[in-house]
Amino acid sequence: MYTLDQQSIEAQVANVQHGFKEMQQSAQGIIAQYDPQDSFSFAKELFASEKHQVRMVGVFVMGYVAHQSNDVLTFLRHTVSIDSSWQVQEILAQAFNQYCHDIGYEQALSDIKDWLTDSNPNVKRAVTEGLRIWNRRDYFKQYPAVAISLLSEWKDHESEYLRKSVGNALRDISRTEKALVQQEVTTWNVNDPKISFTYKLACKFL
Repeated sequence: MYTLDQQSIEAQVANVQHGFKEMQQSAQGIIAQYDPQDSFSFAKELFASEKHQVRMVGVFVMGYVAHQSNDVLTFLRHTVSIDSSWQVQEILAQAFNQYCHDIGYEQALSDIKDWLTDSNPNVKRAVTEGLRIWNRRDYFKQYPAVAISLLSEWKDHESEYLRKSVGNALRDISRTEKALVQQEVTTWNVNDPKISFTYKLACKFL
């Protein structure tokens, strides 16, 4: 069997400029070859790379094994979330969603709420963006009002990056849950510029 190492991973992905499929495929190759603990160790080595594409592979790997180790989830939350690359932050969102999927969204509800209270907006956004489209996820299909409530709490956050994710996630939900989203946004103070920004995104299809 061909043994994967950091050099081979870098050769696969370093020149990728758009998208993430190559990084995801490389991560899946690692998962297929190594056990969860070794996969996490390898992922941390990849995350130390100067190339954001290689770090993305590492974060994908962590997402696949996070349900098997609290250490992985902690690393994602406290270390990956401070990476300066927006591309890496996009994969953090996917990694968190993978974790929620693997343990079940209802079981993950306490983690979802906990991450949403983190002081780092990148951690919050990993939830708001990662779970899109929220009401297509198990549990939130049955309880879309819970998703709307969790998202709406951050409508006036200082981070425009986060508010954009919140507004877009609510817009997604409004396609099939128009009345519930309408009921929520009618309570918002749209004279607040930050809330108005989120409101315009959330109400696009209302």
